[in-house]
Amino acid sequence: MQAWVDGQGADSLALQNRGLAYGDGLFETIAVKAGRLSLPDYHLDRLALGCKRLAIEADLLLIEDELNRYAALLGDGVLKLILTRGDSQRGYAAAAGVAPRRILQGNPAPAYPAENAEQGVRLFPCRTRLAEQPLLAGLKHLNRLEQVLARAEWQGAEYAEGLMLDMSGRVIEGVYSNLFLVRDRQLFTADLSRCGVAGVMRAALLDAAADEGIPTRVGDLSLSDLEQADELFLCNSVYGVWPVRSFASLNWSPGPLTRKLQAIARTLLDA
Repeated sequence: MQAWVDGQGADSLALQNRGLAYGDGLFETIAVKAGRLSLPDYHLDRLALGCKRLAIEADLLLIEDELNRYAALLGDGVLKLILTRGDSQRGYAAAAGVAPRRILQGNPAPAYPAENAEQGVRLFPCRTRLAEQPLLAGLKHLNRLEQVLARAEWQGAEYAEGLMLDMSGRVIEGVYSNLFLVRDRQLFTADLSRCGVAGVMRAALLDAAADEGIPTRVGDLSLSDLEQADELFLCNSVYGVWPVRSFASLNWSPGPLTRKLQAIARTLLDA
């Protein structure tokens, strides 16, 4: 499907775009089912937060309208929104009055192996560490070089995801997923106030856990916490929930809380 730039079909972008030059912008990757956006409120809330923190003056109502119209044409697949600060002169300082640029791209849904969701996945121990930058922590900003380097560390289908730590050795997330662990029927996930991406499925599952009365803790996690976990799973807004069956010498089986939240995630994506 043809991409849109600022609501019009296009196949190019100005060389002066600050997203290209500096990674100055945000993006959202949204599952589309039967012409409808999955988890739209969560995506738009995160986008609004990102715009506020980066001081990008975007028309969020216009973006929402374009997302819905593009999704209706896409039907089924994955919609990627890229929002940049706009086109400007060379140099870090943006020109006065620069207007944000909106880029929409549609792609088929990825064909993940069924065993990822059924039996679980193996996690690769990434050597690439996440830098700590509270000003950008949680945001889905355009600079994803840490993830690019981490994903290049393994090839083939043995590992479906990699585990990323921060510079202090805390467990943070997967390369393109958020991580949860279960211990004594309690749900744990990493604090993302220093680094990492606050995924929309992570947010939706935290809300669902609260509704279900599942005890939840957001805080610092270590590798020793993984050793003590009864269950481990990954989540994102495209595939939902994948149980983790192994990491290094550790092994788990998909447990009851993982299966419960996996079913909730499936419902959220299909809603």
